[in-house]
Amino acid sequence: MAFKKFEQKDVLLNTMKAHPQSEFFINNSTIYYNNMPEQSGAFSSQVRNVPPGFISLYEYNIDKRSSTILPQDGNYNNYIFPFITKGSSGGSFRTAIHSSSDDSLNPGDEWTTTAVGDTLYGVYPLSASIIRELINTPSASGGTYNAQYLSLRNRLNFYSARSLHYAVTSSYGDKNTQALNMIYIPSIFYGSKIKPGSVSLKWYFTGSLIGELQDRKQNGELIEVTNSVAFGPKHYDNNNKVGGVILYDEGIILLTGSYPITSDTIYTSKDGNPTWRVFAAGAQDGVNSTTVGNDAFAKIAFGLSFKGTTETPVMTMFAHAKKGEVNYSNNPSFIKYGQDLVNFTSAHVYEENSERLLANTVSSSYTDYSASFKRQVYVSRVGIYDENKKLIGVATLANPVLKEEDQDLAFKLRLDL
Repeated sequence: MAFKKFEQKDVLLNTMKAHPQSEFFINNSTIYYNNMPEQSGAFSSQVRNVPPGFISLYEYNIDKRSSTILPQDGNYNNYIFPFITKGSSGGSFRTAIHSSSDDSLNPGDEWTTTAVGDTLYGVYPLSASIIRELINTPSASGGTYNAQYLSLRNRLNFYSARSLHYAVTSSYGDKNTQALNMIYIPSIFYGSKIKPGSVSLKWYFTGSLIGELQDRKQNGELIEVTNSVAFGPKHYDNNNKVGGVILYDEGIILLTGSYPITSDTIYTSKDGNPTWRVFAAGAQDGVNSTTVGNDAFAKIAFGLSFKGTTETPVMTMFAHAKKGEVNYSNNPSFIKYGQDLVNFTSAHVYEENSERLLANTVSSSYTDYSASFKRQVYVSRVGIYDENKKLIGVATLANPVLKEEDQDLAFKLRLDL
């Protein structure tokens, strides 16, 4: 087998930037992600082992029998789980379910109650979804404060260079005393940052759109794009009002709009009239028809859509098959059938038959007629080797490619790093 070395111009390194779309729909305390319905399986009521609206990292434990971690019971179709052996290196999970010697292990005591050599078990799935938090008292002078809000104050003032609506204290209000509606978006949904200009927040009532915010200026301001002309006399003319801001890099939406969207009474809170401060009610915040005190809560719905930003390093390699090269195959059918493969063999000598003939694989255009012999092969795989000639990768073609003796071919291989 001949090795061909990649030349400098045959290996290209670049970065592929993409903007994947994400859509969330919240209705009656249930979240839906990218219009994906809740699916049940043969063994589990939730085939992906996560509630609707969640994404599962790795997507392990698809349609498994039980969420109970019993590594030694031997039952069919149990959940898989990560595990490590406790040693002197100090490696551990952030949380442990139990150990091989103590099934009642408290995760916080894993290193004080287990012995060296014990097996520590983790758990799958690792899941994430959006979370809403309504902060009625962000930071009061009496010492009452919200830790999440305090951690963002410096960042909000930093972004005030884009818009004064970010500023903690400005002519638009004081966020220390305003009721804040914060929506947290895990980075697994958007990558490195949310793409400016792609954010849309929609409010529905009985299936009709009654309000929408967009970041159409691409500066983080979430601007109302609905008016009474389009939505009827009960809809207030809030066009161009700013209902909040979005932190693109951090994946956090902060809504402060306290103005009523419509004169209709919609039971999303004790106030009745809908405002943007109650947007996404029911998204893992404990709000439901019972806490609101009205079954009409099921008639409202919220839509959140945006595009993320992902940057993937890509290596592109060109493997060349030049004229007169790559003209032999290790496939047994490459040799004409019925020939002796070995000419002579003994305790000291192994001699192959040097007179072996190649099979004629040239296809004829006529029935019962053999075309003239031409040396040709079908390339099905391209192997990649390191500097020590060790195989480190194989590129398999979907369909074998015909390589004739007088042809120059180049195979383009792409690897996402």
